[in-house]
Amino acid sequence: MKTIHWTSQDLDILPDDGQRYEIIDGELYVSKQPHKHHQLVCGRIWILLQNWSLQTGAGEAVIAPGLIFTEDNDVAPDVTWMSQERIAIAYQEDGKYHAAPDLVVEVLSPGSTNERRDREFKLWLYSRRGVLEYWIIDWIEQYLEIYRRNVSGQLQLHSTLYKADTVQSPYLPGFACQVGQFFEDILPKKPVS
Repeated sequence: MKTIHWTSQDLDILPDDGQRYEIIDGELYVSKQPHKHHQLVCGRIWILLQNWSLQTGAGEAVIAPGLIFTEDNDVAPDVTWMSQERIAIAYQEDGKYHAAPDLVVEVLSPGSTNERRDREFKLWLYSRRGVLEYWIIDWIEQYLEIYRRNVSGQLQLHSTLYKADTVQSPYLPGFACQVGQFFEDILPKKPVS
């Protein structure tokens, strides 16, 4: 049986049905509409990053932007932040980014397939494509894992932060917030499947 190698052109013909379609190394990943709490966390992160960006003029945060590294690596991370310097290179007329953001944020959705996509496949993709920092957020257990580029150029787990901890980054000078701000009004319990 022949395996299909998906490309960005294939995404253009898929139905607009509320599913999220992404391609990593030519493999198609389909995810359903996320849980409400997932979306609330994404929105809160975006607000915090975008408010800081507007105050500093340092860049911009975007929710679920199109991010096309190559024809067979076309994803939509939950939130990105990109410096003005990178925006000038990455943003193209199709309304999508075509180069690595400084920061990519993925909020985990329940399920081993979703978790593996974010923790393995996307981590590897973002690492080899030049993302400087990658946040994986577990809204159910309410913590943040920060992956930063190491001396060999790979994204490596730097720290795990919990609600009372403050998140800061060398790539976001002057930005700081308490991790608990991501989870306001979200009770830490397992969702009903």
